Amino acid sequence: MHNNKSWHPPVGRLDTAKPLRKKHSPWTMVAALWVLILMSFHADAETVNPNEMKSGGLLLKMRDGYHAATTLNTDVDITVNGLVMRVKVQQQFRNTGTDWAEGIYVFPLPEDAAVDHMRLRVGERLIEGEIQEKQKARKAYEKAKAEGKKTTLVEQQRANLFTTAVANIAPGEAVTVEIEYLEEARYDAGTFSLRFPMTLTPRYMPGTPLADRKGSGWSADTTEVIDASLISPPMVQRSTEHRVSLDVFVNAGVPLDLIASRYHPVSITEEAGRYAVSLDDPDTQLDHDFELVWCPLADAKPRAMSFSEIIAGKSYYLLMLMPPVEGRVAPLRMPRETVFIIDTSGSMHGTSINQAKDALGRALTRLLPGDRFNVIEFNSSMRTLFNASVDASTSNLTRAQTFVARLNANGGTEMMPALQFALNSPATETHLKQVIFITDGSVGNEDALYRVIEQRLGASRLFTVGIGSAPNSWFMRKSAELGRGTFTIISAMHEVGEKMDRLFSKLEAPQMTDIQIDWPAGVDAYPSRVPDLYQGEPVSVRVRTDKPFPMGESISITGNISGETWTTELPVTDDHSALGVGALWARARIAELSDAARRGANPDEIRASIVETAMTHHIVSQHTSLVAVDKTPVRPTGSPLLKDQVPNLMPHGQSANAIFGFPATATPAAALRLQAAVFLLLAALTFMYQRRRRAQLA
Repeated sequence: MHNNKSWHPPVGRLDTAKPLRKKHSPWTMVAALWVLILMSFHADAETVNPNEMKSGGLLLKMRDGYHAATTLNTDVDITVNGLVMRVKVQQQFRNTGTDWAEGIYVFPLPEDAAVDHMRLRVGERLIEGEIQEKQKARKAYEKAKAEGKKTTLVEQQRANLFTTAVANIAPGEAVTVEIEYLEEARYDAGTFSLRFPMTLTPRYMPGTPLADRKGSGWSADTTEVIDASLISPPMVQRSTEHRVSLDVFVNAGVPLDLIASRYHPVSITEEAGRYAVSLDDPDTQLDHDFELVWCPLADAKPRAMSFSEIIAGKSYYLLMLMPPVEGRVAPLRMPRETVFIIDTSGSMHGTSINQAKDALGRALTRLLPGDRFNVIEFNSSMRTLFNASVDASTSNLTRAQTFVARLNANGGTEMMPALQFALNSPATETHLKQVIFITDGSVGNEDALYRVIEQRLGASRLFTVGIGSAPNSWFMRKSAELGRGTFTIISAMHEVGEKMDRLFSKLEAPQMTDIQIDWPAGVDAYPSRVPDLYQGEPVSVRVRTDKPFPMGESISITGNISGETWTTELPVTDDHSALGVGALWARARIAELSDAARRGANPDEIRASIVETAMTHHIVSQHTSLVAVDKTPVRPTGSPLLKDQVPNLMPHGQSANAIFGFPATATPAAALRLQAAVFLLLAALTFMYQRRRRAQLA
């Protein structure tokens, strides 16, 4: 039994603001006006301030104002069998208002999650969700809602962001939404891991606000993020009532040397090589992603793993192989041009900026004579340390360390100019160009940034370092994939050294390129092109075949390491049966089809392929949704149905004031409100001055 105590400390309580005192002076009217102006910066709640809401609680807009719906519980159950994980999430809500209500909430999931089941439980009734095309599912939901029937809808907004709507919740009624998804455990440098996201970092929405809104989030839709209102749920600073339970059952298939939680206190028990993990604290806050890691014994580390499932006569495989690179001598180190990009926007305020600065400072110490480098910081605007990359001399590195030490977090998250600047200068023959991007990824225009990476990367490599307690892991993973690099997530100060050292060990080790897999006929495998790999990373593919691989079949894999060819054989006959492998294959295929659409493939053909794949495997995608409808109307005809969004808890170490204050990290709204406030105050001051002037002349 192992119990890791390296978790985050609990979030400290924020100091409560002192009330403004009434001042008996000639400036009373000005002071009162200023108070009203400041109040306009908060949410437009009628009776409940969203900052007083609980994490995950429904904020329902009734005829007499906003009412907080009490959250009863959130239960998470994760079962790990080898590489395949099934996760069940149950969220229970009660409508404490006096009107029938519709609740809408946004929740994060892992970026490669295949959501395949949804149920709505009301009392003893259990309503099973069905997969349908997105527009058809939305119409079915709206029709049932209008008819007063219990109904729920699960839609994907991003690869790692989903929306659930629940309609016709009666006053005083409790409902439970159950969601299930499949995911593959990550394996890197001899360690397995899983990450369950508990909240999200508010995304920055660039572009000009649009007149119409698709959703009810805090952000308007914009010209660059046309669905911004769907991915901007209310955020609250703290919670005192919400409860979450999380249990993990791990059947790793190999004996373990260590199993531990990185950020949360847990209890771990073992029986016959299988492990049960549960949160210790019944008051765990939903403000920090949960991560569990487990390490096999040194002599039990897998060289290859194979899992399979048969669906409708077709065989699906999940294959993982560690390339044989141990014992090879690394080539002479090639000089590097390293461009560091650091995010200093408002969402990085607090703990995140300290982690980022520590990580960047540590990275600078790894540069050697002969290397070149530059540092770029960005928030609402971009600033570079040097006009172009310079030699890694002692004086230049000292200047860089001073520059980094003075960085502060505020403003918006304008990533585009920083990425463009870093990738504009091509790699040279004398230096290996590596771009290290340190950010929480809190943006809503991911696709536009992916296009820039693909179009301007050239011979460079892009590595992402995700910072904070709830980073946008989809942006981290996909940017590194497109940048032919790798990604790292740092969520606590105590792991900066460990994870940055591991990242640089990868950067300085031989890179595995030109990986080819010799598949037999009739195989549909994803990724169709295996990306470049770095030290400790496995070849991992998802495969569909028309028939099972023959007995004794092995798959030949070849690649290139520092100009040398390596070849190995992956046996796939001694595989383990695992439910869900087919859904994981479908999720990988949909991800590759989405990439093709971004690169200009025929959108109608791509959409049809995504819908066909998602419908066959019963999973949610950008073009399919899960909808559940009760057949019996419950809301009386004529009774109003009112709605609003579910708030999420602010990630640990982040400040709502830094993100939503001025300068804004979301939209120009805060700046416009401040501008209006200044004009109003100036008008009031002018009025008071003229009034006093007239009194003096009288």
